[in-house]
Amino acid sequence: MGSVYIVGAGPGDPELITVKGLRLIERADVILHDRLVSRELLKAAKPGALIIDVGKSPGGVGPSQEEINKMLLSYATSYDIVVRLHGGDPLVFGRGFEECKYLVERGIPCEIVPGVTSGLAAPAKYYIPPVLRGVASSVALVTGREDPSKGTRQVNFKKLASAVDTIIIYMGASVAGDVARELIAGGLSPNTPVAVIKSAFFPDEEFIVTTLGGLSAVPNPSIIVVGEVVKRGVDLWKRRL
Repeated sequence: MGSVYIVGAGPGDPELITVKGLRLIERADVILHDRLVSRELLKAAKPGALIIDVGKSPGGVGPSQEEINKMLLSYATSYDIVVRLHGGDPLVFGRGFEECKYLVERGIPCEIVPGVTSGLAAPAKYYIPPVLRGVASSVALVTGREDPSKGTRQVNFKKLASAVDTIIIYMGASVAGDVARELIAGGLSPNTPVAVIKSAFFPDEEFIVTTLGGLSAVPNPSIIVVGEVVKRGVDLWKRRL
């Protein structure tokens, strides 16, 4: 019986993976990876390693989570080192915990190796900090798209508007306008600075600076950052040009 490592690949730049994560890729007998994982990282795999794309393309085409779980279990019974490679961090809006739980409950050793999450890395590329002394002391990482099967929505943007200083939204492109209206209804000014980073660290990357009142159509996939830290970061980033 082998071990499964749930590894965060980082936000797209192959140099932003952890040293431990890279070493596991180099040693792995089997790698099951997400769609947005850098192909440069996969080149580090040893000769003969099985490399399997289990990511979902737009429209949900790809293996289900149940199928991925069963694949991990099957490979772990036949190989020594199995790496499940997630984009970003496997525990931040990923299924790393569910996968590890499935394996541990079936007697398979599992270890989680954190990664750099895109919600922090993408803004950092443009000098935008999540917190900043004298400006922002709290940050929330939230999803704009929730599983409809839950039957209820857990993120209350109206309440969030007055609860934290910086709001970082994953998977919010399709609902950006609605989120903006809820945040304004919750008390945030329409002039609140907003940054949108599409496909950070990939060739089709886009960087957009707007305001909450001007936030509507957003390209997908994007990280959306709301708060005064946006202005401070962008002002500094422009000075470096």
